[in-house]
Amino acid sequence: MYKLHSIASLKDNYIWILTNASNQAIIIDSGEAEPVINYINKHKLIPLGILLTHHHIDHTGGVNELKAQYQDIDVYGPSEINLPINYLIKQDKVCIGDFSFEVIEVPGHTLGHLAYYCRPYLFSGDTLFSAGCGRIFEGTHEQMLNSLKQLKQLKQLPNDTLICAGHEYTLSNLAFASQMLPDDKNIESYLDSISNKLITLPSNLSDEKN
Repeated sequence: MYKLHSIASLKDNYIWILTNASNQAIIIDSGEAEPVINYINKHKLIPLGILLTHHHIDHTGGVNELKAQYQDIDVYGPSEINLPINYLIKQDKVCIGDFSFEVIEVPGHTLGHLAYYCRPYLFSGDTLFSAGCGRIFEGTHEQMLNSLKQLKQLKQLPNDTLICAGHEYTLSNLAFASQMLPDDKNIESYLDSISNKLITLPSNLSDEKN
């Protein structure tokens, strides 16, 4: 059984850490190093690897310092990342220790964007947020739509899937949605349920389907 940890980073980023019973840890999207190192030391974790979803600096900025600090750590990500890492090219799975992640190609936000699924957690980077999707920087709207459909169809993801997005955008996404669809009761209910929360992630797939 894995345990999920979140670290607030930069302006509104999340750095995610997944741990097992032996306190071994996988870091997802290390935008900076210092808060990760502090968290690892505080909780006595053993970092085994880093998974990167895409090349933007707010998701990769801590990699070099973390590799210097933990020299045996393995780093994986798409080939668009200009760092000395293990590139995941046409791979549908990556295993680190006893952790196993499905690798899903989700171009749109960037051309090489990846997502990672380790039940019940979906690490979606900047592709899928709670109540929204990422901005399109390099891909096309068609690519983004296809990527979202692919995530939806992935093994017919169960409703208990927890979406671990790269940013805390939930309130702003819902505020925009409520302006566009002012009579939608699902949006109104979801907005009311999180309006006093500073941290709204991970979100539940069943809420997103609504």
